Amino acid sequence: MIRKPSFPHFVLKTSEFPYRTGVMALRFCLEDGFLCPELLSKTKGETAFFRIDDLREIPVRERDASFPFDRSLQLHLAGKKLLLEEIPFPLALVHSHAERGYIAYGKGVERRSGGYFCHRCHNENPRLFHVFPCARCRRECAYCRRCLMTGRISQCTPLLEWRGPEPAVPCRVQSAWQGELQPAQREAAGRIVRAIEKREALIVWAVCGAGKTEMLFPGIGRALKEGMRVAIATPRTDVVFELVPRLKRAFPTVPVAALYGGSQERFRFAPLSVSTTHQLLRFYKAFDVLIIDEVDAFPFSCDEMLQTAANRAKKDTGAQIFLTATPSEKWKRECLRGLRNCVILPARFHRRPLPVPRFVWCGNWRKAIRKGQLPAKVADWVRERVRRGKRCLVFFPDVERMEQALPLFLSFCPGALSVHANDPQRKEKVEKMRKKEVLVLLTTTILERGVTFPDIDVAVVGAEDDIFTESALVQISGRVGRHPDYPDGDVVFFHYGKTRAMIEAKKHIMWMNREAEKRKLLSRY
Repeated sequence: MIRKPSFPHFVLKTSEFPYRTGVMALRFCLEDGFLCPELLSKTKGETAFFRIDDLREIPVRERDASFPFDRSLQLHLAGKKLLLEEIPFPLALVHSHAERGYIAYGKGVERRSGGYFCHRCHNENPRLFHVFPCARCRRECAYCRRCLMTGRISQCTPLLEWRGPEPAVPCRVQSAWQGELQPAQREAAGRIVRAIEKREALIVWAVCGAGKTEMLFPGIGRALKEGMRVAIATPRTDVVFELVPRLKRAFPTVPVAALYGGSQERFRFAPLSVSTTHQLLRFYKAFDVLIIDEVDAFPFSCDEMLQTAANRAKKDTGAQIFLTATPSEKWKRECLRGLRNCVILPARFHRRPLPVPRFVWCGNWRKAIRKGQLPAKVADWVRERVRRGKRCLVFFPDVERMEQALPLFLSFCPGALSVHANDPQRKEKVEKMRKKEVLVLLTTTILERGVTFPDIDVAVVGAEDDIFTESALVQISGRVGRHPDYPDGDVVFFHYGKTRAMIEAKKHIMWMNREAEKRKLLSRY
């Protein structure tokens, strides 16, 4: 049963080991035909112990129905695959559940012919593994670099999975949302409910500001009343912060868990969870309904690891709802040809058309900023907003150019601010914009989605840059006119040469307006 390693390795003596002592051993032996962790074993002799990767097959015990399993451990581990260090329970308690068939030990990183395989993120790329002298197994050990942000997983670290009964979390489901959906929104909401009932996949292709979150409420309520577990996953932490309070207000009697890096609720079992897509790496066949918000957004759209994690987090018979304002070209074609289950909502809930971006040539803006000058057309546009007291977002393709430009804006708008992904004051600056304490906010694409500011205009400086894809430009344009009291606004793409992405983004927005007009979803004032 124990496989002898067929690759070069060596065993380090304790005196030779380069790391500190006192590290928890992660080796096993066989006792009565079952795995036993070294720390709990009475077996003597160095040769009796091995790491879990050395086993060809891992023994599994039949579940003992009479065993009084620990409810807290059940809630912590159910629907997940976790490392031992992620389970805050005594090892003896955990192992007693494994002996009675309630927990299964699994391999973390497995040596296979020609390379390694990570059982958490399904990584097989040899460049994304690293071999190091391991203090836990006292051998050279490979760990996976692709999912390292979720905790180091290696050849000697087991993944633990709950094999006992699925926990039930009874909750009284009462919707407190008093809003009213428009007819097109009700149609989309009905399609979501049907997809959940039939346990199928559905794409909701709706314009920015269509009210996608509110359209989810009937489906979420139906699923919760049926005792299903529901998760909403989004690529960005900012969106988690925005969604959780809205869901708690809509379903005040339902426990809602916020799952993101550093969250105290990362391991909380709840009937309704809002998670970053990275946190889905810990889940396995957990959710009856998995809703992926902003499925087109970075990094989810281009990261196979996150897409695999989403598929594994959903139960085999679970429903999957994809929300997007800018689907990929492949999805667009398949939706329009009827090859995918899809509902298209081309109008906002306030029934006014989407603001269409204008193209304004501004010359070599990079050269101008390097010389300490703003392009005249950009400066005039911002000055006009300052004169009228109207707030605006000014997007830049990179942090360096944005920070070079900030002092130039401050010369005529003293309160202007800049924000980017690694800005330590990012939350505070965005909150100031929400409270109308800032007139001009310079930003990177970090604010292209997931934020709503009533009554703003938007400019994109350097719209020809590669970072401004069609999807990004559509999302940026979607920041304008979202509030029913301020349904209009100006969107300007300042450029040094038009790109295909700019043209396609404008075509996309105009097509949505035509579709909305055709379906009589727009009101005329």
